Amino acid sequence: MGNGATLVAYRQWYGACGTAYGRREGAMGRLEGKVALMSGGARGQGAAEARLFAQEGARVVLGDILDAAGKQVEEAIRAQGGEATYVHLDVTHEADWVEAVGTAVNRYGKLDILVNNAGIVLRKGIEDITEADWDRIMAVNTKGVFLGTKHAIPAMRRAGGGSIVNISSISGLVAIGPPAYIASKGAVRLFTKARRSSTPVTTSGAIRCILVGSIRLCVRRVWRT
Repeated sequence: MGNGATLVAYRQWYGACGTAYGRREGAMGRLEGKVALMSGGARGQGAAEARLFAQEGARVVLGDILDAAGKQVEEAIRAQGGEATYVHLDVTHEADWVEAVGTAVNRYGKLDILVNNAGIVLRKGIEDITEADWDRIMAVNTKGVFLGTKHAIPAMRRAGGGSIVNISSISGLVAIGPPAYIASKGAVRLFTKARRSSTPVTTSGAIRCILVGSIRLCVRRVWRT
């Protein structure tokens, strides 16, 4: 959003669509009765997604490695009358994904939606980036999406349907930005296409990829802290 006026105009349009901003009191949200799991939910885009999903009626499980910030998002959602649970989730660890999916199913009875949102960026050129840097970016941005998808699908199948949303980037399409980030986001886009061309998630499921443009997010500070 370019400025405050633009944001106000967007919210007015969004409200006209019958979403959380403009929905009449007591009206059902678009995600009423759904259970959603999202990675990278402690701040930035992930936290905004968690709040919006809850406003739309979803019960939300948000995962991150930033435990204090993640618990604050959980508390904020609950304070607004929503249902949310924070779990520690390092997307590069398969055991964490097993635990996160299990939390959604055991606490809320099922899993309907997965948002693979977690991501990092390192602004280094090819000659400057180290092997460890490359491996870390690929592990978070690409391996994390694979692991989340792998463990969400069986739970969604048992629920009778589901939706997976992979957050990629315009950089994965037109190669704008640091080389390692471009490669990782391009891999997410093609992984999504490969998954869609293979066996469907469920009898009534979908997997989608969102190519995000430039956003002011904490993802740019991950490697400085």
